Amino acid sequence: MTRSRRLLPLVLAAAGCTAALKEPPPLSTLAGGAVAEAPAGALLQEAAEEYAKRPDVAAVRRADALCLEAAQADEADVAGLLCSMRAKAWLVEHAKDAKDRTDLAVSAVHTGQWCLRRVGDSVPCKYWLAVSLGMQAREKPRTADDAIGRIVKLLREAGAADPELDEAGPERILALLLMRAPGWPLGPGDVEEALGLARKAVAIRPNYPPNQLALGEALAKNGDRTKARAAYARALELASAAARSGDPDAPAWGSEASARLRE
Repeated sequence: MTRSRRLLPLVLAAAGCTAALKEPPPLSTLAGGAVAEAPAGALLQEAAEEYAKRPDVAAVRRADALCLEAAQADEADVAGLLCSMRAKAWLVEHAKDAKDRTDLAVSAVHTGQWCLRRVGDSVPCKYWLAVSLGMQAREKPRTADDAIGRIVKLLREAGAADPELDEAGPERILALLLMRAPGWPLGPGDVEEALGLARKAVAIRPNYPPNQLALGEALAKNGDRTKARAAYARALELASAAARSGDPDAPAWGSEASARLRE
């Protein structure tokens, strides 16, 4: 599954309701008891090298662990917490075991909470906490009702402050949320606003395949299948170019674009 799809795992038709945010455990607990034995910068560099080995799941797990060690090594910075949430987001989409996915998603939410505790106005922390809450909502549907408003608020704040974050991530993810969620009065769904946001994401980063995928879906939701196919075709073209350049996420983007074109 591509990054554009994995960042909207909302289940809005959940029965009952459970709080999406709870008191997070100590950071040392999230890190599994591991203690930093190197400077934060060195740990983050090693984590980046491991994360670049995608789709090697074991390497991404090592990256996550290194990120959390870095977060403990420098308690004034959030870089380790952010790279942990990114690694967990990837791992959730590649874990086969349901409990493993749930544990990773919950851990990502806790990591995001620590991120905002360190820097309360951090835009990247808000964005990745929104992503993490979405993953948790998919794996623990009873948290979805409480999570949805928080996710929308966090994404709007992140988009207003830094629309270029994560290749126009706030606009892209909010577009996906609004086009897939039920409309009023059951939810915040709004396919017209979703289309505007998807177009904004493409305007900001036109050559990022997930933005074209989001635009294609939004166009289809609004009844314009011809332009939707053009967006999917562009996504496939861009993904193919990214694959030739060695982007480890490109094959998944290309697979999604191809599947959409076959529909």
